Amino acid sequence: MLCVRPVSQLSPSNPNFRCEKMAMRRLLLFLKPFDANPVLHSDGFSRVTSPQILRHLENRHAVHREAIKFCKDVLQQKPVDWEAVFRNDLSEPISNVDLVVTVGGDGTLLQASHLLDESIPILGVNSDPTQVDEVEEYGNQFDASRSTGHLCAATVNNFEQVLDSVLSGVASPSKLSRLSISVNSELLTKYPLNDILIAHPCPASVSRFSFKIRNEQPCSPLLNCRSSGLRISTAAGSTAAMRSAGGFPMPILSRDLQYMVREPMTPGKLSNFMHGMVLSDQSMEMAWLCNDGVIYIDGSHVCHPIQYGDVIEISSKAPSLKVFLPHLPRPRV
Repeated sequence: MLCVRPVSQLSPSNPNFRCEKMAMRRLLLFLKPFDANPVLHSDGFSRVTSPQILRHLENRHAVHREAIKFCKDVLQQKPVDWEAVFRNDLSEPISNVDLVVTVGGDGTLLQASHLLDESIPILGVNSDPTQVDEVEEYGNQFDASRSTGHLCAATVNNFEQVLDSVLSGVASPSKLSRLSISVNSELLTKYPLNDILIAHPCPASVSRFSFKIRNEQPCSPLLNCRSSGLRISTAAGSTAAMRSAGGFPMPILSRDLQYMVREPMTPGKLSNFMHGMVLSDQSMEMAWLCNDGVIYIDGSHVCHPIQYGDVIEISSKAPSLKVFLPHLPRPRV
C-alpha cells in the first residue's frame, strides 16, 4: 500500500509541515508478521495448555498488532510517501526509498539489513519490549521475556518524536560495521550485521577447520581446530550470542571483529588463540575440513553451505549500514 500525502499538506501553513527536508520522503515500513509467535494450530486448537502462557502469547500478538497500527497512523499524519510490507514477503534488495522503518525487534531489523546497501538508513521500532515487572512476576513459571530491541531506537512511546527528529535532519544515523564473507574467493551477497557461526549442520558433530589471522603477512600461527564451530561477531553483535558465550561487549562503532572457537577440544598451548580479535585492517582465513558445513548468517534463517576444502575469508570490509541507534550506555571495560 503506497500512501501519498496531498500537496496541500506540504504547505507551511499545515501543522504537520516540519521543513523542506521532510517533503516527498519515501519510507518503507518493514513489518514482523503477526504469526511470528503462533498461538493456535491451523485447526483453531491451542498448542499451549497453560492459561497463563496462553494469555501471555495472545497479549504479545495483540501488542504487536497495535504497534503496527500505531506506526501506520503516525505515518498517515506525516508529509511522506510510505509503503508497508511484511518481512517474509520481500527478498529483493530495497531501493528507491529514503528510509526503512522496521516494526518488530532486532530480528526484523537484521532481516531488513540484509536487503540494504550503505545508502539507505534504517530505524528500528521495538513493537513489544520486555516488561521487567512481568518477568519478575512470571519468570519462575515460564519465559515472560518479549522482543529484544538492542538496535531499535524507538517504541510506540516515542516513535513519533524519533521519526520527526529523523525526518527533520536533527538525528543522524550511525555507521555500523558488517561482515564481508567470501568462499573460494566468491563474495557472498549477504552482509551480516551481528555475527556468523561456521559449523557442522549437526550440532552433535565435531567441526574440523583451520584458521589464521592475516594482514599483508600472517599475523597468527595456523590453528587446527576440532570444536563445535567458530563464531565471529561485529561490534553490534558482540552483545548477543558472543557475549552469552563468554565474549565481551565492544564499542558499537568499532570496526574490529571478535571471534571465538566454540568448545575447542584440547587446545593446549594454543588456548590463548581460541578467543580473540580481527582488527579492521586484518582478515581471517579459514579452511573447512569436514565433508559438510554451514555458514549461519545472523541466526539460522540465512545460511550458506560449505564443503571439505573450502576456503572462507572474513573481514569487516563490507559496506557499513546506517542505523539510527538508541542512546545506549558505553560498554564497561
